[in-house]
Parts: sequence; C-alpha cells; structure tokens
Amino acid sequence: MIRLALLRHGHTPWNRAGRIQGRSDIALDEDARAELAAQTLPTPWDKAELWASPLMRAAETAELVAGHAPKTSAALIEMNWGDWEGKQGVDLKADPDSGFRDIEDWGWHYRPPNGESPQDVWDRIEPWLAGLTRDSVAVCHIGIMRMILAKAHGWNFDGPAPFRIKRNRLFIVELDGSSLRSVEEPVRLLKRDAS
Repeated sequence: MIRLALLRHGHTPWNRAGRIQGRSDIALDEDARAELAAQTLPTPWDKAELWASPLMRAAETAELVAGHAPKTSAALIEMNWGDWEGKQGVDLKADPDSGFRDIEDWGWHYRPPNGESPQDVWDRIEPWLAGLTRDSVAVCHIGIMRMILAKAHGWNFDGPAPFRIKRNRLFIVELDGSSLRSVEEPVRLLKRDAS
C-alpha cells in the first residue's frame, strides 16, 4: 500500500483575479512565494518522493516547501479548460449561453468547449498513480486534486463534494492496487524554523 499526499500550488495573479488558469503557465505571485518559503512539509512527508506538475506554479511550490526540486509528470498538469481558459468563472456563470456548470453538476463527462472532461483527466492520472512505488507528495492543481479525491471518496460530481480543497494542506489518500481511498483529515504544512 502506498500513501499519496496532494498539495495545491500557491496563489498566482490569475487565482486572485478569479481567472481560469488551466494549462496556462502562470507563475506564483510574490506573496505566495514569501508564504510558501516560510513553510515546510511535516514528517513523514518531508522524506516522501516529491512530484509536481511541470507548470511553474506547481513546480515552484514544491521546491519552496520541500527545499529541493521535484520530479515532474505531465499527468499532473491542470485540466484543460479549452475556450474558457483565461476567462473569469463569474462571467461564464452569468452567461446563459456559455454552458458553464457548477462542479456539483459536472458528472464525469462534462466538458468545457475544446477542453477536457473529468473522465479525460482521470484517464491520464490513473496510469501515473499506478506507477508510484513509494509514499509520495504531489504538488498539483485543484482540478487534479478533485479527480483523485472524487475517486477516493466515491463522489461522482453529483451534489456537494465530500471534501473542501484548501491551500497549505496535504490531502492524503491510500493506494492499494486499483483501490483508492481517503484516509485522514488534511494535514497542515509546518512553519519553517527560522534558525
């Protein structure tokens, strides 16, 4: 059995503006860098294998909290939001012709125009998960975390999510063959020793 801790990347200017980032390679903002540099992974996660999405915001978050560069995998790149990338979710939600839906109404096959469905994202994550050989931390994106946590909780994007993804917390799942389950409450990052 392998344990995987998922950590969402720090804030970017697009996050703060409510813009959909998807695969756009947006860097962390200075406030996020300062906040993350003051935090570290708790034991035993500080000794786990470190992975990240290759997008700047995730890879830099991993390096800041772990103190070393992560391995990267394209499987961990954020969901492709297609034509909606760079737009604000509130604007899409206000436009009745956009087709935008809240996450509680997605199902596994909801797809933004020219983007990926949750099932598409899962199909690229699943082989990466199956290839893990030891306990790992993956610094990635909310979309990737949603797919893994949805499977771990048995949630099908069909009503309120049984989890709430927050920053600076590790969300831990257990992998046992093809079985995936959530095992504990999220674990906060620790304040780095200033000495």
